[in-house]
Amino acid sequence: MSKPHFQLPKVYESQGGWGPTNDVIPLKFQDIPYAPFSKGDKLGRVADWTNPDAQKQDNREVTGRTGRSGFNRFNRDQHQAYGAAFASTFAYTHTEDESSFSVVDNRSANAKKMAIKAAGGGQRGRVQTKEPRTNTGGYRTVNQRGGRQQQGRRRYGYKDYDKPQRVRNASINIGADWKMLDEIEFSRLSKLNFGIPEAEDVASYGSVNYYNKAYDRVNTKNDKPLAHIERVKYDTTTSEDPIIQQFMQDNKATVFATDAVLSLLMCSTRTVYPWDIVVKKVDDKVILDKRPGGVFDFITVNENAADPPAETDKDTINSWSALSTEATYINQNFARQVLDNKNQHKFSNPNPFASEDTKDKLASCGYRYRKFDLTSSQAEEDAERMYLMVRTEVDAAVKTGNQTTLMTVRALNEFDPNAQGAGNSLPWKKSLDSQRGAVVAAEMKNNAAKLARWAVQAMLAGAEQLKLGYVARQDPKNNNRHVVLGTQAYKPKDFAAQMNLSLTNGWGIVKAVADMCLQLPEGQYILLKDPNRPILRIYAVSNEDLEANDDESDNDAEGEEKDN
Repeated sequence: MSKPHFQLPKVYESQGGWGPTNDVIPLKFQDIPYAPFSKGDKLGRVADWTNPDAQKQDNREVTGRTGRSGFNRFNRDQHQAYGAAFASTFAYTHTEDESSFSVVDNRSANAKKMAIKAAGGGQRGRVQTKEPRTNTGGYRTVNQRGGRQQQGRRRYGYKDYDKPQRVRNASINIGADWKMLDEIEFSRLSKLNFGIPEAEDVASYGSVNYYNKAYDRVNTKNDKPLAHIERVKYDTTTSEDPIIQQFMQDNKATVFATDAVLSLLMCSTRTVYPWDIVVKKVDDKVILDKRPGGVFDFITVNENAADPPAETDKDTINSWSALSTEATYINQNFARQVLDNKNQHKFSNPNPFASEDTKDKLASCGYRYRKFDLTSSQAEEDAERMYLMVRTEVDAAVKTGNQTTLMTVRALNEFDPNAQGAGNSLPWKKSLDSQRGAVVAAEMKNNAAKLARWAVQAMLAGAEQLKLGYVARQDPKNNNRHVVLGTQAYKPKDFAAQMNLSLTNGWGIVKAVADMCLQLPEGQYILLKDPNRPILRIYAVSNEDLEANDDESDNDAEGEEKDN
């Protein structure tokens, strides 16, 4: 029987710190990574199957209010120690792509309803209304969200999320061979400024009737039906105006335009719908012109509304094209109806566009040719001076005491307060007399571009009054009969200030465009507003391209007249 013996194990000294040395690690453990540890580590659970989230909870407690040694019921015998981060070395990582998988919502219907109520604020601010059923009769209850809209957040209507983004077509067919020379963003145009130049009256033509002050007493309880009055009014383009042609020969100015073209250019940053201006460079002169049958011959409706009128369905009376035609008809007839046909104010020269057949059927219109100095402060010599000649128009005259002042007449129209594109405006027949300020504020918001152009046209013409009429449909479902519900007079400058219209910015845009066009070689160009973006582009075009587009515009206009 052998005697028991005891032999001390050999102690190996590790020079690199605590842990086994390389010469004593068995071969089968050589490739296993080693997690360092500290002498202060306490032994905890080898495996805790009852608390899979203990590590996550412990990690959250590390940065909590109680500091690094924060206590919770999961880490009573688990502490952060040196080498704890190396536990992820042994963790399993799933590298398979799971982007094609989706989570299926298996909640009950009640749980989903509760989640929707929590996201939308519950039933607070909702109003229950009753709508008639279409098939079974009776009524059904509909919840409508009411209350105050949250500041800075848009209120969406029924199926607003499902409405496709509107894509408009350009006002002119852009040829494949057109060369784009430059483009300017509206953000850059809005920063331009130029001092308001003084106007110089050069010549005046035509005659205007005096305004009938009886229409100042018209209101919603004493309305007047809108009459259809046949008159002839000439709206000749800039290049075909014989007076402007004579001014060009006499070198009276450098840039030539009409008040319609110039006002659109000055208010271009407010526009949403597409438009175009024809630019003609002849010798050292620039002509800003319009295309016959283009956007200048029609008036827009609620262009700046958050949800403008529909543009796709042309068969309804509330479509964009039908409303534009209706507004143009209303403006023409309202401006003729509110005048006294017995008394006239004649200008120095007769109407330059009238013929023997039309001289007795002319509409009230006075043409004032006015010159503006657009010379920069750096230009000191006369050869460097730039003058702008504008043909402006006035519609009527009014006697104030012993003086006769000039007036421009325009009409705002209401089609259907409940239709798409109405812009949440109040019904005029109920609110125009008692809440006219709210009605005007809504019109300034929904028709910011149109009203700004009207104010600019009145100031360019030197008119001291801008007379606005309020014309509504007699029946919202019929666009053939209208009634005049009231009138209101403004001073053009005060009206522009009320709309926050910057005249210095408008003249800055005109000055920049004129300088750009004067640097172009001789030829024809198109200044185009992008149909879907706030950008101006200028293209070089040929005479054939313009003639082809003019023919298409004439055909479209004839088709619309036949439809109407």
